[in-house]
Amino acid sequence: MAEKTPELTPDEVSRVIEMAWEDRTPFEAIEATYGLTEPQVIALMRNEMKSSSFRMWRARVSGRVTKHAAKRGFSVGRHVCPTQRTR
Repeated sequence: MAEKTPELTPDEVSRVIEMAWEDRTPFEAIEATYGLTEPQVIALMRNEMKSSSFRMWRARVSGRVTKHAAKRGFSVGRHVCPTQRTR
């Protein structure tokens, strides 16, 4: 039986797409925030994007360790550029 996909507003769909494109945002963060599993995110991306954009995104994230929290070799945190001044 297929998982029930949560109902999302257009703004939430837009944010999920944005998070899915980000290299450092793992699928687990999307699931924690919006309740969408990785296969559901993939299905959403397939439905909401042009086919060429979906293929480009899929090639980009397939096998990318930063998209899976368990495979990440760095601690989760905010990136700060070395030239950025902190006050």
